[in-house]
Amino acid sequence: MDPIKKFYEKRLTDIMKMGKDSKLRKMTIDWMLKANEYKYTYNFKWMGRPIIQYPNDMFIIQELVWQIKPDLIIETGIAHGGSIIFLASMLELIGKKGKVIGIDIDIRKHNKNEIEKHPMIKRIIMIEGSSTDDAVIDKVYNIAENKKVIMVILDSNHTHSHVIKEMNFYGKLVTVGSYMVIFDTCIENFPKGYCKNRQWDVGNNPMTALDEFLEKNNNFIIDEFLNSKAILSNAPRGFLKRFK
Repeated sequence: MDPIKKFYEKRLTDIMKMGKDSKLRKMTIDWMLKANEYKYTYNFKWMGRPIIQYPNDMFIIQELVWQIKPDLIIETGIAHGGSIIFLASMLELIGKKGKVIGIDIDIRKHNKNEIEKHPMIKRIIMIEGSSTDDAVIDKVYNIAENKKVIMVILDSNHTHSHVIKEMNFYGKLVTVGSYMVIFDTCIENFPKGYCKNRQWDVGNNPMTALDEFLEKNNNFIIDEFLNSKAILSNAPRGFLKRFK
């Protein structure tokens, strides 16, 4: 057998087995809860800006961007800007004339200044406002017009009601073969009341929104390979592929 093919076939078998390992998944949740005491995801930067994600998730998103080569990536939630800079840098490496739209209800001045000074700003469009407001959606749809490959990443307000609206609005823009990534589905796996002083909790979070969306939308499917591959992830079951 071709050694490259052999490597990937063995890897696929191991990944799918790993995804079914309930003991490992429980250990992962326990690890996340303990690491969160130290704000573990705040430890990393991309090209100088805090990214506030697990490296596993960003590696998978890197693989997806390289694979599908989008000419537009839409991300809700900007925070410090590390993620939109990461996405812009991937598009820069690919070499296409791709753009990243970052949407946030409050782009803090100090973060906005740092993002605007960054060399990747040439590929970034920032929109301030709620991702579910009509005016914001109209801007995004106008920019998305005539784009051939569109990817969406949702990581803003994590309540069920907000995320289901985002999925319904922005899911329509995702092109066949591309992905919509739903972050913080992990909230559903945490203890009830864990997210103190937040609107979201067990039963009211991106995972519950994802389940409702899939019940009513048959154009997307959970990519079980990526779900098994990530394990340590803020987006369990959250990598959705549009297949029709």
